[in-house]
Amino acid sequence: MTHHPVLAEAFAPGVPLPPVASARFTIGDVVKHRLLDFRGVVFDVDPVFANTDEWYEAIPEGIRPHKDQPFYHLLAENDESTYIAYVSQQNLVRDGSDEPVDHPAIAGLFDRLVDGRYRLRQQHRH
Repeated sequence: MTHHPVLAEAFAPGVPLPPVASARFTIGDVVKHRLLDFRGVVFDVDPVFANTDEWYEAIPEGIRPHKDQPFYHLLAENDESTYIAYVSQQNLVRDGSDEPVDHPAIAGLFDRLVDGRYRLRQQHRH
């Protein structure tokens, strides 16, 4: 059995793993962007950045988030449209409005809004 040298080194005893922030939000949470005017429902979470370098480089350097934090996939809405957003944890805050998010994909994934959080439909639960 052969071992990959980089993986073997990375998981060798005594070699610390890089720090990873714990996720502040979970699937179904309603959140809003702290700088931009949109809100959404979390439908997936990446423990660290997992998008393309091209996407990352398109963010202006002065506001570009660190990659070593959770990133959230959102069913998002603003005053003009609905869309999918990918947002770093540092740029999200909990939305306390208790207002539903008006995104057409919500009904396919979630049952209803309860106490500011959408409940996953039974067939999507693990």
